[in-house]
Amino acid sequence: MSKQAKMIIDKDFVIAPVDKRIYGSFIEHLGRAVYDGIYQPNHPLANSDGFRSDVTEMVKELDVPIIRYPGGNFVSNFFWEDSVGPVDERPARLDLAWRSMEKNEVGVNEFTKWAKEANSEVMMAVNLGTRGVADACNLLEYCNFDKGTKYSNMRIAHGVSDPHNIKVWCLGNEMDGPWQLGQKTMEEYGRLAYETAKAMKLIDPTIELVSCGSSAQDMPTFPKWESTTLEHTYDFVDYVSLHQYYGNRDEDSNDYLAQSNDMDDFIKTVIATCDYVKAKKRSKKTINLSFDEWNVWFHSNAADDDITENHPWQVAPPMLEDIYTFEDALLVGLMLITLLRNADRVKMACLAQLVNVIAPIMTEAGGGIGWKQTIFYPFMQASKYGRGVVLNPLIKSPMHGTKKHDEITDIESVVVYNEELEEATIFVVNRNLAEDISLATDIRGLEGYRLLEHTVLHHENLKETNGPGRESVKPVAVDNSKVDSGILHSEIKHASWNVIRLGK
Repeated sequence: MSKQAKMIIDKDFVIAPVDKRIYGSFIEHLGRAVYDGIYQPNHPLANSDGFRSDVTEMVKELDVPIIRYPGGNFVSNFFWEDSVGPVDERPARLDLAWRSMEKNEVGVNEFTKWAKEANSEVMMAVNLGTRGVADACNLLEYCNFDKGTKYSNMRIAHGVSDPHNIKVWCLGNEMDGPWQLGQKTMEEYGRLAYETAKAMKLIDPTIELVSCGSSAQDMPTFPKWESTTLEHTYDFVDYVSLHQYYGNRDEDSNDYLAQSNDMDDFIKTVIATCDYVKAKKRSKKTINLSFDEWNVWFHSNAADDDITENHPWQVAPPMLEDIYTFEDALLVGLMLITLLRNADRVKMACLAQLVNVIAPIMTEAGGGIGWKQTIFYPFMQASKYGRGVVLNPLIKSPMHGTKKHDEITDIESVVVYNEELEEATIFVVNRNLAEDISLATDIRGLEGYRLLEHTVLHHENLKETNGPGRESVKPVAVDNSKVDSGILHSEIKHASWNVIRLGK
């Protein structure tokens, strides 16, 4: 007999509406993300602007509402002026972050046009590493001011008559990191970000600004970095950023799937820190969170080190090309559940990244086909069905032990209710690697709802991967759920991501 779990769902158990930007992503000038990724003018599927239509269609399938650009570490030595104007006049520059050569063939205007084709908006980052207030203001003026000024007229002269009207701006990237060009102390960054934010909001008061939080939960200055920098920036910024990557370096799959608990702890600590500054300032304003870098990243570390140390200054070298396993997809699903459960404060998030670089979408080197990694599917299903209001399910789950996280729940779940479509979607991960779970869900709070479908992402080999023309790991419809007298009975396979959809 399988283990038993129980859950109660009710439309009144509301956490918060989902801000669709929680399904954002990230494109950095790094590796083959831009060149040989979204942009490949000699490819048979390239459009007239050189962007690959097959890749764009896969991005549309993910329904990514906002994309952070152009970095990442790259932005801390980004000279935006080199990325605009006639392409044949743009200089090549050394990208010191990744020891690569940036040819500036794709820049601000090209990327913004592509994002629109991909049904997305741009989250623009400004260089607060090697540059400062004036350069951030100039870029904002170039992008958002209508006409009649130096930089708005420059944009028009470059063939872009209408402003880009970019609404979300990141004030630098990971400025606490010793790997960052122009690394700052807490006080230095706080002052610089404050002055930059103040000036940018004079140009365009409608923009939203993201202040740099800690680069990871294990940074030695976390969370003092947040409290110190926010004491400077609080009145002018709208969000603080979080970045975190996870990996199964110890080859302990059981403990690996507990790392979403760490993500939840990270979020809760940042919320508490923001609210501490709010109390200290006697402010009525609440700072929300932008988790604008998150993913699994560890497979490619050795190869990346070899390229930067032994083969530098290449154009678009194959860097950060993690090939994701089935268990990586499970953790990505768990991280999506964690983000949704914190939707009252996490308003934006960016899966880092989108194409080729630690990405759900890959293209074969040299112009081959594009294909979907294992992690593509939980993200796509969450983005597609996770729009509406997040409900907090009451869960009673069996537990199991792990090496570093003690006892953790077998079942992790969240529910999104879409009143407009009269649908409710239950996202469930069984992170018990050996035992199936019988889940009994009380859905009497969703009167008149019936089962629409139950899909499962599962493979008996946790290390199974996808590849070009080969999708071993993808969701399949199953007959594992039925409704009886207001109770939804579901068999949840061991080590599986489940999407159970209910509708009227």
